[in-house]
Order: sequence, then C-alpha cells, then structure tokens
Amino acid sequence: MVAWFDNSSEISFVATNGGHCREGATEPRRRYATNRVHRRRRLARTHTTMDDNRQEQQSHDGPAGMAPDGVIESNWSEAVENFDDMGLREELLRGIYAYGFEKPSAIQQRAITPCIAGRDVIAQAQSGTGKTATFSIAILQLIDTSLNECQALILAPTRELASQIQKVVISLGDFLKAQCHACIGGTNVRDDMRRLEQGCHIVVGTPGRVHDMISRNVLRTSNIKLFVLDEADEMLSRGFKDQIQDVFRKLPSDVQVILLSATMPADVLEVSQHFMRDPVKILVKKEELTLEGIKQFYVDVKFEDWKLGTLCDLYDTLSITQAVIFCNTRRKVDQLTEEMTEKTFTVSAMHGDMEQRDRDLIMKQFRTGSSRVLITTDLLARGIDVQQVSLVINYDLPTLRENYIHRIGRGGRFGRKGVAINFVTEQDKRVLADIEKHYNTSIEEMPANLADMI
Repeated sequence: MVAWFDNSSEISFVATNGGHCREGATEPRRRYATNRVHRRRRLARTHTTMDDNRQEQQSHDGPAGMAPDGVIESNWSEAVENFDDMGLREELLRGIYAYGFEKPSAIQQRAITPCIAGRDVIAQAQSGTGKTATFSIAILQLIDTSLNECQALILAPTRELASQIQKVVISLGDFLKAQCHACIGGTNVRDDMRRLEQGCHIVVGTPGRVHDMISRNVLRTSNIKLFVLDEADEMLSRGFKDQIQDVFRKLPSDVQVILLSATMPADVLEVSQHFMRDPVKILVKKEELTLEGIKQFYVDVKFEDWKLGTLCDLYDTLSITQAVIFCNTRRKVDQLTEEMTEKTFTVSAMHGDMEQRDRDLIMKQFRTGSSRVLITTDLLARGIDVQQVSLVINYDLPTLRENYIHRIGRGGRFGRKGVAINFVTEQDKRVLADIEKHYNTSIEEMPANLADMI
C-alpha cells in the first residue's frame, strides 16, 4: 500500500509488502529527569497545567514546520504524539527528558514505534528533525544491558558524525547505564581492540574500522539484533557500499535493519531491497526537502577570482554569529584559509586530510564558540549538529545536488532560523537553476540587510 500527502513540510508514509531477500549524570540531573516523567504523567491524568517556563525554554518542541498536527494523514496506525505513550522504559524516558526533549518530532512520532516493534524501517526526514534520536531511542529500548555484548551496530559516513551519535546514545541511555563505543579511523587500533574485548552494548563507527574489527574477531556479531545505517544515501551510493555489504554478511540472518537519511535516491532504495524485509518506509517528497526556516540567497560573483573579495566583505556579518563555509575540495579549503589568514581574518579549517586529533580539536573549538568561522568540505555537511550555526556559505556550489540540503541544514538545527548564501559565477548559474528545480524552491539575490536576518 502506498500513500502520498500534500501538506506543508510533507512527510509521506509508504508501507511495502512482499519480502525482500537477505544475504545472511549528575544527581540533580537525575532527580530532574525522574520528576519530569512523573510530573508529565500526573498532568495527563488530571488534565491540569503547570507554569514551567524555565524548564520549557531548555527543551526541544520539534522543528519548525514539522509540528505534530496536520503533517501526515497516514494509514499507518502508530503516530504517537508523546514519548510517555510509546511504551518506553522508565529509565529511558528519564534520559529523554533529561536530554531536553519535550515532545517527539514528526519523524520520531512515526518511526520509533515500528522500530521498537522489530520492523525493518527506511526513515527519511530533513536535517535537524531528530533522526539520530529516533534510532537511538529504539536501540536503547531493545537492548539488554545485563548482557555485556554488542547488540546494536550503527554505521556512519564520517568520524565526526559517529562520535556525535555516540554522545547522543550515551546521554539518552544514561539512566540505563548503556555502554556505547565509537569505533572510528584515525584512533589507536589497540585501544579499539581493548575496549571491544571488554564488551559494550552498542558500537557506532565508520565502515572501514568496523569492518577491520569484525575481521579481527574483536567485534563479536553473534548478539547483534539491530543494524543501523545513518546517512544511508552517502553510505550506500558511494565508496562504502562494498564494506557495508561485507559487514552485513557477518551479522545474524534475522538482524533488524534501519536506514535513515535526509535524501534517499532511487538507487539507494533499490540496493536496500537486498538486505531489508518488508520495510516500513517513511519518506519525504523530493520537492519538500528544502529546509523550513532556512532563508536561501545567492551572490552573483561573476568570476571565480571575485569570490575571495566578496567573502572578505561579508566577514563582519559572519563573525557576529557562527558560520560554516563550504568548498568542494580539500585544496580549496587550505587555499582559502591561507588567503583569509593573510588578510588578518580569523578562520579555522577542517577536512579529511587532517589528523584525527586536529579535527577533534577544531570541532571542539567550534562547538564551544571559541572559533566562529569554519571552512570545510562536505565532511561537515552530514549530520554534524552545532546548534549555534545560523549562517552557511556555499563558496562553491556542491558537485552533487543531494549535498545541498545537507550543507544548508547546518544553519537551522531543530527549527532554528538560518541563512544560506550561495556564491555563483557565470558558469554556476545553470547549477543553481538545477538545484532550484530539484528542490522546487526559489533562491533570491542576497539583500543588503543580511545582518538583520541572522
């Protein structure tokens, strides 16, 4: 059965039939979370209200444009509007509220229930709508923390995203005492081996290192019951495809598979058929993918050589907030960073050729706000959650139009407002038009009062 809907910020639900083949805290924080669970349940029973503005200001109510009401008219019966009604463990609920969530976002309302019911799930939603928490909550509900073995394996395309997922899992699973290890390249192999031999409930990592640990028989797979591919389009449609398939062959034949991404091209759905059985699909229509709340503009720079001067002119605007500048190559990142530094502008840079410890330091500085302008490649475009970012500049338009949404999504996490600026040469105008057509959006020329919008 298939259903599409025409509401704004549209998510459409598709359930397919026909089996597919498989190839094989502190104490105050704890008291707050416990009280939040019981308080919410008392309110539900008595239908009373309470003035809790101070706590509400710290909680996420779901992203703008993705409000629970009116998003989906689905023939899928489970669209649960409150975490309390999902049948989750008490300790997990405490972790969810302690983390700052108040109500599930649209994707969480619809995807968590089939995930914890054991269904294979393909879930697609915009960046910043809570996909990471969706599968993290499902995993934490299903694992047995008394069994000191890996029971859930999560693959992510970058080290930074894997590390971020680990932090989310540990925070949400704090009261369950769930153990999660990040198994990523650029770190000491022996440290990985030692940690895995000690045992942990959840492993999140990049495909190469995870495959290596399985090949060494250090990462034991016999108890894995959930296999998650985060940013599945990136993972399956590019260089990680073979490694993912090799990892999958080592997993139990009845493993549950969950795929999540902001975009899901047809070829990825086709590939997924080989290792998913009768999956629930929760999909966003292509024309609805551009992020709600992100203002998109372009600057006509005419020629490549004029980009640097334009960026320098914008620097005062960049530095009043936190900004990410995207280039298409690592060489361009280094070149632009050097040129900006020579002109006495303060910027930082990050790309895949850097040592892991340097990348970690730069990312930490950017998260804490000690660094305010970051120049990077698409390494940062996928899933890296820096809440303070409100401005994204595409110094180069992305070579893959699917990456456009990942890039501009850095500027509007969890419904926060953001601005995206695209530098466009004469040769780029056709590319910009293609992006507008693909996402059914209009990108206007940058106004003079840009600073007022940030």
